[in-house]
Amino acid sequence: MKRLIIMRHGKSDWKSATATDHGRPLAKRGRVAAKTMGLVLTRANEQPDLVITSTATRARDTASLAAKSGEWDCEVEETERLYLSGPDEMIKIASAAGDNVNRLLLVGHQPTCADLIYRLTGGIVQVKTATVVGLDVGIDAWEELPGAEATIGWVLQPRMFTDYDIAVE
Repeated sequence: MKRLIIMRHGKSDWKSATATDHGRPLAKRGRVAAKTMGLVLTRANEQPDLVITSTATRARDTASLAAKSGEWDCEVEETERLYLSGPDEMIKIASAAGDNVNRLLLVGHQPTCADLIYRLTGGIVQVKTATVVGLDVGIDAWEELPGAEATIGWVLQPRMFTDYDIAVE
């Protein structure tokens, strides 16, 4: 059994002077949410063995802040393939993970996150910013992911954890 964790990037700063969608940074609320979710995953003993994130600034920073806050001892890899991709590309990326990875976290964008969840589970999940969804996949190796089915183990949103004491930058 493998656990595929899907995370949408935190709330971005639409008022930023950044000229491109790819370079748009996180808003203050997005930074706090990323840290919160990193801590939540650690406290739930769901910290990933590997994180793969989109290269978009808001996704990359979400992954980095979550990993630091949660004190994850894992690699955080970046790939352009998660930016403006569809669920098939996310499955290909996950399929390449090593078999020693039991919990894989993909940090991406909408609507791809929700589309991937639907593709693997048939379930519809509202994936708001910084939402984290844990999928239980009945496979022994990630290369078996294409064509596999999964079940939704849990859905966590930052607003569920407003009592967590997270330091703000």
